[in-house]
Amino acid sequence: MPDSRPEAPGTVALTEPRDKAYWARTFQTPIEDVEAAVAAVGHDPARVAERLGRPWPAEESGIV
Repeated sequence: MPDSRPEAPGTVALTEPRDKAYWARTFQTPIEDVEAAVAAVGHDPARVAERLGRPWPAEESGIV
């Protein structure tokens, strides 16, 4: 059976409020922490997750 979940975005974009909410929820951390991580390591989700000490891909975090 194919996986019907959508792919996570390949870039941590923080331009729109909905984007900020998505990444804060995905990484289970305040958006200010996500913004600081992006400023430090760039927009790659794996690098941001590593900086935040969170699993990537997000499925491993237990978020459904």
